[in-house]
Amino acid sequence: LPRVTMSVNVSPRQFEETRLVERVAGALRASSLPACALEIEVTEGLIMRDLDQAVGKMAELKAMGVALSIDDFGTGYSSLSALRSFPISTLKIDKSFVQNLATSPGDQAIALAVITLGHRLGLKVLAEGVETEQQRRFLRDNGCDEMQGYLFSRPVSADQIAQLLRQQQSAQTENAACH
Repeated sequence: LPRVTMSVNVSPRQFEETRLVERVAGALRASSLPACALEIEVTEGLIMRDLDQAVGKMAELKAMGVALSIDDFGTGYSSLSALRSFPISTLKIDKSFVQNLATSPGDQAIALAVITLGHRLGLKVLAEGVETEQQRRFLRDNGCDEMQGYLFSRPVSADQIAQLLRQQQSAQTENAACH
């Protein structure tokens, strides 16, 4: 199957564990997953509990080649000055700001601000909870890099995702042969 990035949410308890970096390294070895194919998702609130410790662990994970993202961005308490110090690659716009994009100028402003801020900091921006074509269009038209939500797919089993990846790989092979 084609390589995909595996995103894993880490709970505050897991992140505060002293052996987190070792456990991630062990899981990568055991699964034969390259570090560059793993993205660890942490929340703003988790990072702000102990900023120095969090940034240190995040730097260790990034040094291993693991990508990091801030999940549910905009719902926590991080300061913008702290954001610059996070060794992250992705900001994820929380679904609470996405759900009313078609009708709420305030949510539109917040989504646009997060997209702009992320790009200015050299980060990828991903929107969570995209369920309508209007949401997708707004996000696409305003430069959001990636989107996830029920508009694209409901949750699927491991077998189903493998089948979808095989179909995608087959379609790409057929298209390449035609061009």
